Amino acid sequence: MNDIQLAAADIARYIDHTMLRPEADTAAFDRLCQEALQYGFYSVCVNSCRVAYVALKLKGSGVKVGSVIGFPLGAMTSASKAFEAGEAIRDGASEIDMVINVGLLKSGDFQAVENDIRAVRSATRADTVLKVIIETALLTQEDKIRACELSKKAGADFVKTCTGFAGGGATVEDLELMRSVVGPEMGIKASGGVRSYAVALAFIRAGATRLGAVSSVAIVTDTGGTGSP
Repeated sequence: MNDIQLAAADIARYIDHTMLRPEADTAAFDRLCQEALQYGFYSVCVNSCRVAYVALKLKGSGVKVGSVIGFPLGAMTSASKAFEAGEAIRDGASEIDMVINVGLLKSGDFQAVENDIRAVRSATRADTVLKVIIETALLTQEDKIRACELSKKAGADFVKTCTGFAGGGATVEDLELMRSVVGPEMGIKASGGVRSYAVALAFIRAGATRLGAVSSVAIVTDTGGTGSP
């Protein structure tokens, strides 16, 4: 773990300000965009059906738009994931967070897992950032290593800890493991349980280059408590 020093407000540039709750109404996305603009978050991350709406609200601002794909189970066909990714990109997403097929990984069908990631990669543009959610809460240490290796081999730009919908969350230990596998050239996104400045900083020090957060405002205004990673 390195000794990076960052003020709370500086962490904004690491944050994908996220709204993925199925019951979220339009007003929630209005707030999401307003907060992203106010605090300078790196991006907003939403379900694909909301990409066009937030992209229009953020047009010209510099705040990027990300979409989750195959969320939250990752258990649909590769063609379905690729189609959803392509549609999200056409609607204005420049970043794609796809969910790995956990069942195939647990079955040892590693080629199918790699092909699944490649299918989504093939649906993206040259400048699209592809993140692969490996769902750490459901994986053994060996699974986590394999998932990172396959993501890297398939051409992903990031590996990401979890959806937040399967229990668990990011940990310092998982982030350090992921960094040791993918090396310095890939991004790592910590998602799940990033609720305070102290936790956010610990995750960045452990190797995270992006944070997925709902409590983004509390993090950057240092009002979320000390917490613990």
